[in-house]
Amino acid sequence: MRLLEKLKDYEEKYRELTEMLADPNISNDVEKIREYSKRISDLEGLIAAIRQYKEVLKEIEGAKEMLQSETDEDLVELVKSELAELKEKEQKIESRIKLLLIPQDLNDTKDIIIEIRAGTGGEEASLFAGDLFRMYTRYAENRGWKTNVLSSSPSEKGGFKEVIIEAKGKGAYSRFKYESGVHRVQRVPVTEAQGRIHTSAATVAVLPVAEEVEVKINPEDIRIDIYRSTGPGGQSVNTTDSAVRITHLPTGIVVSCQDEKSQLQNKERAMRILRSRLFDMYNKQQQKEIAENRKSQIGSGDRSERIRTYNFPQGRVTDHRIGLTVYQLYDVLNGNIDEFTDALLTAEQADKIKNLDI
Repeated sequence: MRLLEKLKDYEEKYRELTEMLADPNISNDVEKIREYSKRISDLEGLIAAIRQYKEVLKEIEGAKEMLQSETDEDLVELVKSELAELKEKEQKIESRIKLLLIPQDLNDTKDIIIEIRAGTGGEEASLFAGDLFRMYTRYAENRGWKTNVLSSSPSEKGGFKEVIIEAKGKGAYSRFKYESGVHRVQRVPVTEAQGRIHTSAATVAVLPVAEEVEVKINPEDIRIDIYRSTGPGGQSVNTTDSAVRITHLPTGIVVSCQDEKSQLQNKERAMRILRSRLFDMYNKQQQKEIAENRKSQIGSGDRSERIRTYNFPQGRVTDHRIGLTVYQLYDVLNGNIDEFTDALLTAEQADKIKNLDI
C-alpha cells in the first residue's frame, strides 16, 4: 500500500530522533535536547495513529483468513460483521493519519493583527467597516481572546475609515486567517432617503504577529515622521506632536499610529504593525511559489478577492469561496462566525489531502 510506504519514512525519522535524544554525547547540550524533544513531540500523534492503523490492518487480514477457512454459518456471519466494523475503523484511522500528514501552518498559534478598511461606498463603507470591527471583537471575546485597538481613523457618522486591532489568544490566527479579503454589504444606507439598496465594501487583512527575531528591520530602511493627532473631519485632538508615521523605504509600506498620547507608545505600535505586514508579505510570497500551479486557494488571504456578501434585505450571508449561505445575518454580525470558519477549515483540509503525495 502506498500509504504504508509513505508512513515508513515517518516511523524511521521517529526512531532516529529517539536514538539521538538518548545519545549520552548530547546530555549537556540543552539546545539539541530541546530541538529533538520538540520534533519527537510533533510526531507522537502520527506515530500512535500509524501503530493503530497497522494493528487494524493485521486484524482485518486475520478476519479474512478466518472467512476462507471457516464453514460454520453462524460464525461466518459473526466474522463478516466484525470485518465490516474493522473496515470502518480502518477508514477513520486513515482519514486521521491524512490530516496529521498535512503540513502545519506554523503561524496558527500566533496572535494576530486585523486591519479593516472602508472600500467603495463612501460613508456607508465606513459604517460597514465598523460592523466588521464589532463582529470580530465579539468573536474574539466569545473565544476568550483579548483585543486591543492599535490604530483607528473614525468616520463622522460612527464607523471607521480604517481600524487596526490586535487579538491575543491561543489559535487566534488559525481561526481568523480565513477573514482576509473583500467583504461586501448590500443594504439601504442610513443616508439614503429613497430607500434604495446600495452595495458597499470593506477590506480585511489578518496578519500573524511577528516577533523581532522573525523580521529584522534595518533602521536605515525606515523613515519616521512625527505629527499632531487628528480626529474625524481633521480637527486636532492632541496638543502635542505624538502621532507617528513610519515608512519602510524598500517596500513603500506606510504605517501610522496616533491613538496613544505617548509618541513612544505610538512608535512601538507602528513598528509592531510594520513588522507583521512585512512578515505577512514574505509568507505570501512563499505560499505563492509553493502553490503557483494550484487553482484552489482557500484561505490564501488574497485581499483583492471578494470572499463574503452580507445581504440585509434577505437576512443572508454568503461565503463565495465555498458557496455557503446562512440566513442568520444578525447572529453573524454579533460574532457567531464559527459556521463559516469550520466549513472553510474542512474545505482547506480536504484540498490539502488531495494534494498529498500518497
